[in-house]
Formats: sequence, structure tokens, C-alpha cells
Amino acid sequence: MRLTLVACIGGGQLGRMLGLAGLSLGLRFRFLDPSPTAPAAAVGELVVGDFDDEAALTRLAAGADVVTYEFENVAVVSAERVNALPPARALELGQDRLVEKELFKRLAIPSARFGTLAETGLPAIVKSRRLGYDGKGQRRVDALEEASAHELAEELVGFDRELSILGVRSRSGETRFWPVVENLHRAGILRVSRAPASDAPQAEAEEFVGRLLDELGYVGVIALELFDVGGKLLANEFAPRVHNTGHWTIEGATTSQFENHLRAILGLPLGDTDAIGRSVMINLIGGAPPVEELLRLPRAHVHLYGKDPRPGRKIGHVTLVDASEPTVAEAVALIERFADG
Repeated sequence: MRLTLVACIGGGQLGRMLGLAGLSLGLRFRFLDPSPTAPAAAVGELVVGDFDDEAALTRLAAGADVVTYEFENVAVVSAERVNALPPARALELGQDRLVEKELFKRLAIPSARFGTLAETGLPAIVKSRRLGYDGKGQRRVDALEEASAHELAEELVGFDRELSILGVRSRSGETRFWPVVENLHRAGILRVSRAPASDAPQAEAEEFVGRLLDELGYVGVIALELFDVGGKLLANEFAPRVHNTGHWTIEGATTSQFENHLRAILGLPLGDTDAIGRSVMINLIGGAPPVEELLRLPRAHVHLYGKDPRPGRKIGHVTLVDASEPTVAEAVALIERFADG
């Protein structure tokens, strides 16, 4: 019997976790990545090559039942060449911050004021329009200065907390949502996610994501990052892929984001997205405690990505489900002692 083959542009930890979720469904995987030591090589065939290399893309897609991607800076033309899902239009609209903000405005999804510094007022955040992630390509501006045509100014929002919501849409248009998550960032990098977020406006967040899914003709998992400002939601950005703030779903939800992404792009029925407890996901940034120390934490699930430690690099995560607050505090303190970045 021939096994269904899923091809993926990108072989990082998100690809690796897609592979882990799919192996139990009887799927096989092929990944494209420039690095011969890409984390996803542990769960499938690896094509080593650049993401925009036509010959490498052809090898990736050969015989595949579906092609997807695990990061949002894939060239639109590459996604189109292999008929990737989610659709390339989601990449096109999400890769340019100005285009993304205009999309929010068109869909009546509230966001911070944006445009020139004269339009946003001071202080403001100036961001590169393309290729920004984990806090890169942005700076705070407190005095009027000239922003280049490749930058976008956004109003500095005094938010109460950062939230996110993940949704999934199948080929048939079936849609499901996971609970809203509360996130803590430092230096632009996600450190901790708590799910479900307390007193979160779930229905409103689902409505916003639903508008994006319908507008984009979307298939797969999507993430929308939000600011909670006095109970009012403002959209920050969306990611057309599985997302770090959804890692808790592996142990903390009936169906993980990774399994449901695969179900969606393959035309399979979607799984339930209910939380099965209260989860706390803690990223391992730059370094990690010895694995035996992590495994001593009660109710902890350890995920190491097979990546060499490097300042600011996500090398793994730990999820605690229905753990006590003292246990969560102990885990955060332990992990922070070894963090580098």
C-alpha cells in the first residue's frame, strides 16, 4: 500500500513537529532545507537546497500528495510553483506589513494606527515591511525622523497583555478554533504561553480569524497575534502556518495544531480543538537545563528540536498541563537560568 506523501518547504522544528504528528497517521514526509542537519531530517527524507531553487523544489514535490510550508518567508513564486497549501495569496498578503495592515482595515479587523510617523504620532514603532520575526527589524522612535520606503510606522500600543488565537480551515471549508492564548515576550521572542487565557474574548477573536480564512480561501492552520487593550482587541499580525503559540496543543488539546494542519491540507476530517486542561508552554531559548532536570518537573512534557544552542535560538520547549503554579514558577526559573538570549 502506498503511503501518502506530504512535502514541506522548510525543515525546521515546525516541520519536525508536523512530521511527528503525521507519522502516527501513516503519512510519510519529505522536506526542503538548505541545512543538511535540519531538525526535520529526523522524521522524513531531506532535500538539501535553497528554498527558491527550481530543481530542488521539483525534487521536493515529485510524487507528493500535497505540499505545505513551515515558515512565512517562502517566496510566493516558490509556493505557486508547487501548488502549496496554505495558498500562496496568504504569503503574499502576510509578508509585507503595510499590505497586511491594509488587509486588516479592509476586513474591519481593528489594529494600531499605521502609516507615516506624522500619522501615527510619537512615540511609535518603526518596522521593516518585510522579513521581520522574533523582534527583528523594528525599533521604537521617540522623535520625528525619516522612515524609509521599506519601513512602516505603527502607533505604540499600551496593551494589557498579548494574546493569540489559532484557527484551522479544511479543503471543504470546515473551520475550528483553539482557545485564545496569553503570551509573554521578551526581546521580541516568545518566552511563555498560557492556554486558555483567562477571561479572553474568544468569540471576537474567532470572528477576526474567520474573516481572514474566508478572504484568503485558506486551507490549513493560521495564527493571529493580538493586543488586549482594556478589553478591546487589536490585531498585530497573522502567520499563515503552524505557530509557536500553539505548541501547547500537542499535549493540551484534543487535536494538536500539527495534526489538524495535516488533516486540513489532505482533505481529512478536522479534529476537536478543545483544551483538555490548563497548559503552560515555556520556550528553551539559546540553552537548556540538562534533560534529566526538566524530566523531574511534575506534569512536564519535554520537546528538544535537535538544534545546537545559540543565543536567541529556540532549541526546544516544555509544556506543563494542569501543573500547580509553584511547579510552573519552578519550571520558568529553572529554564531562565540556562537561557541565552
